[in-house]
Amino acid sequence: MSLPLAISLGDPSGIGPEITARAWERRVAEGLLPFFAVGDPRSIEAVWDGPIARIAGPDEAIAAFETGLPVLAIEDAAEIVPGAPNVAGARCALDALEMAVGLTRSGAAAGLVTGPVAKSRLYEIGFTHPGQTEFVAERCGVAPVNVAMMLAGPTLRTVPITMHLALREAIDAVSVDLILVRARTVERGLIRDFGIEQPRIAVAGLNPHAGEQGALGREEIEIVTPAIRRLQDEGMNVIGPLSPDTMFHPRARAQYDIALCLYHDQALIPLKTLHFDEGVNITLGLPIVRTAPDHGTAFNIAGQGLANPGAMIAAIRLAGESAENRARAA
Repeated sequence: MSLPLAISLGDPSGIGPEITARAWERRVAEGLLPFFAVGDPRSIEAVWDGPIARIAGPDEAIAAFETGLPVLAIEDAAEIVPGAPNVAGARCALDALEMAVGLTRSGAAAGLVTGPVAKSRLYEIGFTHPGQTEFVAERCGVAPVNVAMMLAGPTLRTVPITMHLALREAIDAVSVDLILVRARTVERGLIRDFGIEQPRIAVAGLNPHAGEQGALGREEIEIVTPAIRRLQDEGMNVIGPLSPDTMFHPRARAQYDIALCLYHDQALIPLKTLHFDEGVNITLGLPIVRTAPDHGTAFNIAGQGLANPGAMIAAIRLAGESAENRARAA
């Protein structure tokens, strides 16, 4: 691949800078494609004593990659103390995200990997999106309903039909139309980004035992099953609704390529249980490739050398593979 990947470092007081640096250390062993970081270099220097190569633009990243971690500097984080986030750090994280998205959209980077941010701090500076997924979608000109937040690990992929909503709100938001939109986005994404020609999609039920034929809730009868039948009529390989408590064991997972779940935790609990240190968040439905490690800022361990870079390494690898799949299909 002739272009590097862009990594926004996330909150400078979190573990994003450290896991990015550790990923660069393991670039050869893990077979990672070249990448560059966007953020305050001091956030890396505070937690790592390896070589940093400051670059003026993405075009310098590949040449610098073998001898140092390329960093496109945004230096407005004020004082940086690992584990002690502040408002200035939130501004730096947002500026880094904005720049990394712009560079990727412009074609200067092959894909985008976003480091973890503290949304509570971002809200203090006027951030109005539920998360980075929705922010990136808006900057790419895509309505949030037309993207899907997929969580991927070595043996499981899941997508929450509703994303960052309170559970009571999520239940009310589940609809036939929303399931249709998400499922179509997922099918296109698996074909384009993963090279799966005929994706097998499993849809979870909302209620215990998928509603027990209406005894434990009617959402499966009135919403989920009609949506599945519509998708099947369109020629999609979709099964369900499946009982959520029996669809994630190994034999069940072998029957599908991805599980569509109806609310956030239904999708994330099994993924994080199986692949906590290597789970990746990938946004399907965007004109660019975007991935992220599926964990937060972990302020409680920042700067202590305890952060596991596994999920960041997996996010970088998946971004590279997805970019290559798109290039081959173009």
